[in-house]
Amino acid sequence: MARKSLNIGLVGCGFMGRTHSNAFRQADTFFELQQKPVLKAVCSRSPGKAEKFAGQWGYDSSETSWQAMVERDDIDLIDIASPNDTHHDIAIAAARAGKMVMCEKPLGRNADESRAMVAAVEAAGVANMVWYNYRRVPAVTLARQLIEEGKLGKIFHYRANFLQDWTISSDLPQGGEALWRLDKAVAGSGVTGDLLAHCIDTAMWLNGGIDEVVGMTETFIRQREHQLTGKVEPVTIDDASLFLAKFANGSLGNFEATRYARGHKALYTLEINGEHASIRWDLHDLHRLQYFDHADEGRCRGWRSVHVTDGEHPYMDRWWVPGLQIGYEHTFVHQFADFIEGLANGTLASPTFSEALATDLVTDAVLSSAETRQWKSITY
Repeated sequence: MARKSLNIGLVGCGFMGRTHSNAFRQADTFFELQQKPVLKAVCSRSPGKAEKFAGQWGYDSSETSWQAMVERDDIDLIDIASPNDTHHDIAIAAARAGKMVMCEKPLGRNADESRAMVAAVEAAGVANMVWYNYRRVPAVTLARQLIEEGKLGKIFHYRANFLQDWTISSDLPQGGEALWRLDKAVAGSGVTGDLLAHCIDTAMWLNGGIDEVVGMTETFIRQREHQLTGKVEPVTIDDASLFLAKFANGSLGNFEATRYARGHKALYTLEINGEHASIRWDLHDLHRLQYFDHADEGRCRGWRSVHVTDGEHPYMDRWWVPGLQIGYEHTFVHQFADFIEGLANGTLASPTFSEALATDLVTDAVLSSAETRQWKSITY
């Protein structure tokens, strides 16, 4: 029996557009999807860029207007991989047009935008998901399984950091192509909404909701030339962000993100301490989960390194033989495959827009706390 096609329209031809496109192309080969992904159209404001991207990645056509793409009858799913300031309008228009919607993180520039996006997809009854891809790292998924099985027991502490170093130079401009993350009007915030959002999403997936936060932020370079205007303008994003958290389960959290950690390109680590066991994970060694079990015999008790490559590990039965690892790009393949499976069984793959709103509520609270220097409670 011929499978039903899922016609995809992608908005955005940058780094995330490539990761998503790779997922669309690879998922059907490795996961035998119940719907066949068809790369129908890609959209960029630059005609030449859109045409080149379409040719490279195998899209049938290109557009320069996302509005035109949303109105096309031959597209089922709109995937948003464009800068943060576009997410709100595209998602709401796509939902109203009856399209499924997938969106890069963060969902909105703030929780108010995200609420409107959640309302739109729920009113339209369309499938939706946000690309928080680190949930689909097999080692991180294994960590969740161990927690759900009670291996750690009561959780006491959660720690996470995400460190980069690419904005240290004062000569780096802000705004425009490739540098819009340094422009608050486009990004919404700095490392809080960009890097810490990943940490927060993973934390709440592994350890449950966050009730309260207290945070601090810093902008180290206060003025930069704007790439579009050529003028030296104030920098209004946060270069570094730290916060403490109280989880609903009674555990405490410690989170840190910065783009001023020399020598770190993408150091994302997390550690969870429970009454029976602890786990650690490091993006730089993403195929390994560090695990300490106090129930081990005393003479041999210690941290063990679990090489997450066996067929019994999450997702790994779809890839290579044990011992051969996978990487960053495969997390997007896993997420898209889960999305298609959700369509087949009538459930929404996680995280939905509603779940991503919860992350935006936390990031908003962190930024508010940094301004007021007070603890902030979070109402979901």
